[in-house]
Amino acid sequence: MKPTMFAALTLATGLAGASLHAQEKDRERNGGRAPQRIVTLSPSLTEAVCALGHCAQLVGTDRHSTGPGAVSALPKVGGLEDVQIERIVTLRPDMVLLGPRSRAAERLASLGVPVQMFDARTHADLKRMLLALGQSLGEEARAAELIRRIDGEIDAAARRMSAALRGRSVFVEVASGPYAASEGSFIGETIARLGLVNIVGGEMGLFPKVNSEMVVRRAPELIIGPRASLANLADRPGWAALPAVRRRQVCMFEAEQWELISSPGPRLGEAAGLLADCLLALGPR
Repeated sequence: MKPTMFAALTLATGLAGASLHAQEKDRERNGGRAPQRIVTLSPSLTEAVCALGHCAQLVGTDRHSTGPGAVSALPKVGGLEDVQIERIVTLRPDMVLLGPRSRAAERLASLGVPVQMFDARTHADLKRMLLALGQSLGEEARAAELIRRIDGEIDAAARRMSAALRGRSVFVEVASGPYAASEGSFIGETIARLGLVNIVGGEMGLFPKVNSEMVVRRAPELIIGPRASLANLADRPGWAALPAVRRRQVCMFEAEQWELISSPGPRLGEAAGLLADCLLALGPR
C-alpha cells in the first residue's frame, strides 16, 4: 500500500456523512439542481460519483483517482496533504467532495466553494455515505440499488468459501510496521462476512500498529496483505513458525488489487470476491 493510501485509512480519509441541512443548502445554491461540476479528493469518492451515474459531471479529482473510464485524463488537484486550492477554484466546482481530515475543507468553504465531507470506516458508514451522496445527486434509488448490489456481491463471495476455511484465524496487514486491519474496520468486516476470525480485535482501533510478538503469540492460520509488505515474512523474528507461514497460507496482493481491497468504496463487493478467490486458491493445508 502506498504511504498516502495508508494515511487515508488511518486518518479516515475518503468517505463520510454530510448533514441533510448542508445538502439542502447546496441544492438551493444550484437552483434545486444536482451538482453539475464536481471535484473529488479521494479515489473512493470518485468511484462513488461514477457508480451513481455522474462521471460526466466530474471536472477534477485527486491525483490517485485513475478510473473509471476517462477519469485519469481529468485535471488533478493534489492529494491529502497537498490539495491545490487555487486550481480547484479555477475549475469552478459547484461541489467538492472530500474526507473529514482533508486540509482543504475550511479554506474552500471560506472561498464560497460548496463542500461535502464523507467518512467511511465501516460497512454501515459506506452505506450512509452512498445514500447521502445519492440524495445530493438526485440518485436516491440508484444509491439504494448500489447498496443492494454490494451486499449481494459480498454474500456471493461468502457462499463460495469452503467449510475448511470458515472459522480459521487470520491476520490482515495493511502496511509494514506492522499495521493491521482490525475486526472493527471495513476490511475486518468483510473478512468476518467471509467466515474468518480476525486475531486483531476492534478495541485496538481500526488500523492499529500491532506488536509483532502479539501476532506470533496468536499464531494466525492465514495472513492477508499487500505483497510489498509481506514479501519477507519468514525473516521476521518468530514468524517462520507461524502456521500461516509454515503452511504457505498467505494471500499476497499486487498493488492495484490491494488498492481495491483497501478502499471503502462502491467496489467493496468486488474486493470481497478478490479475497475469496485468493483464499480458495490456497487450498486446505
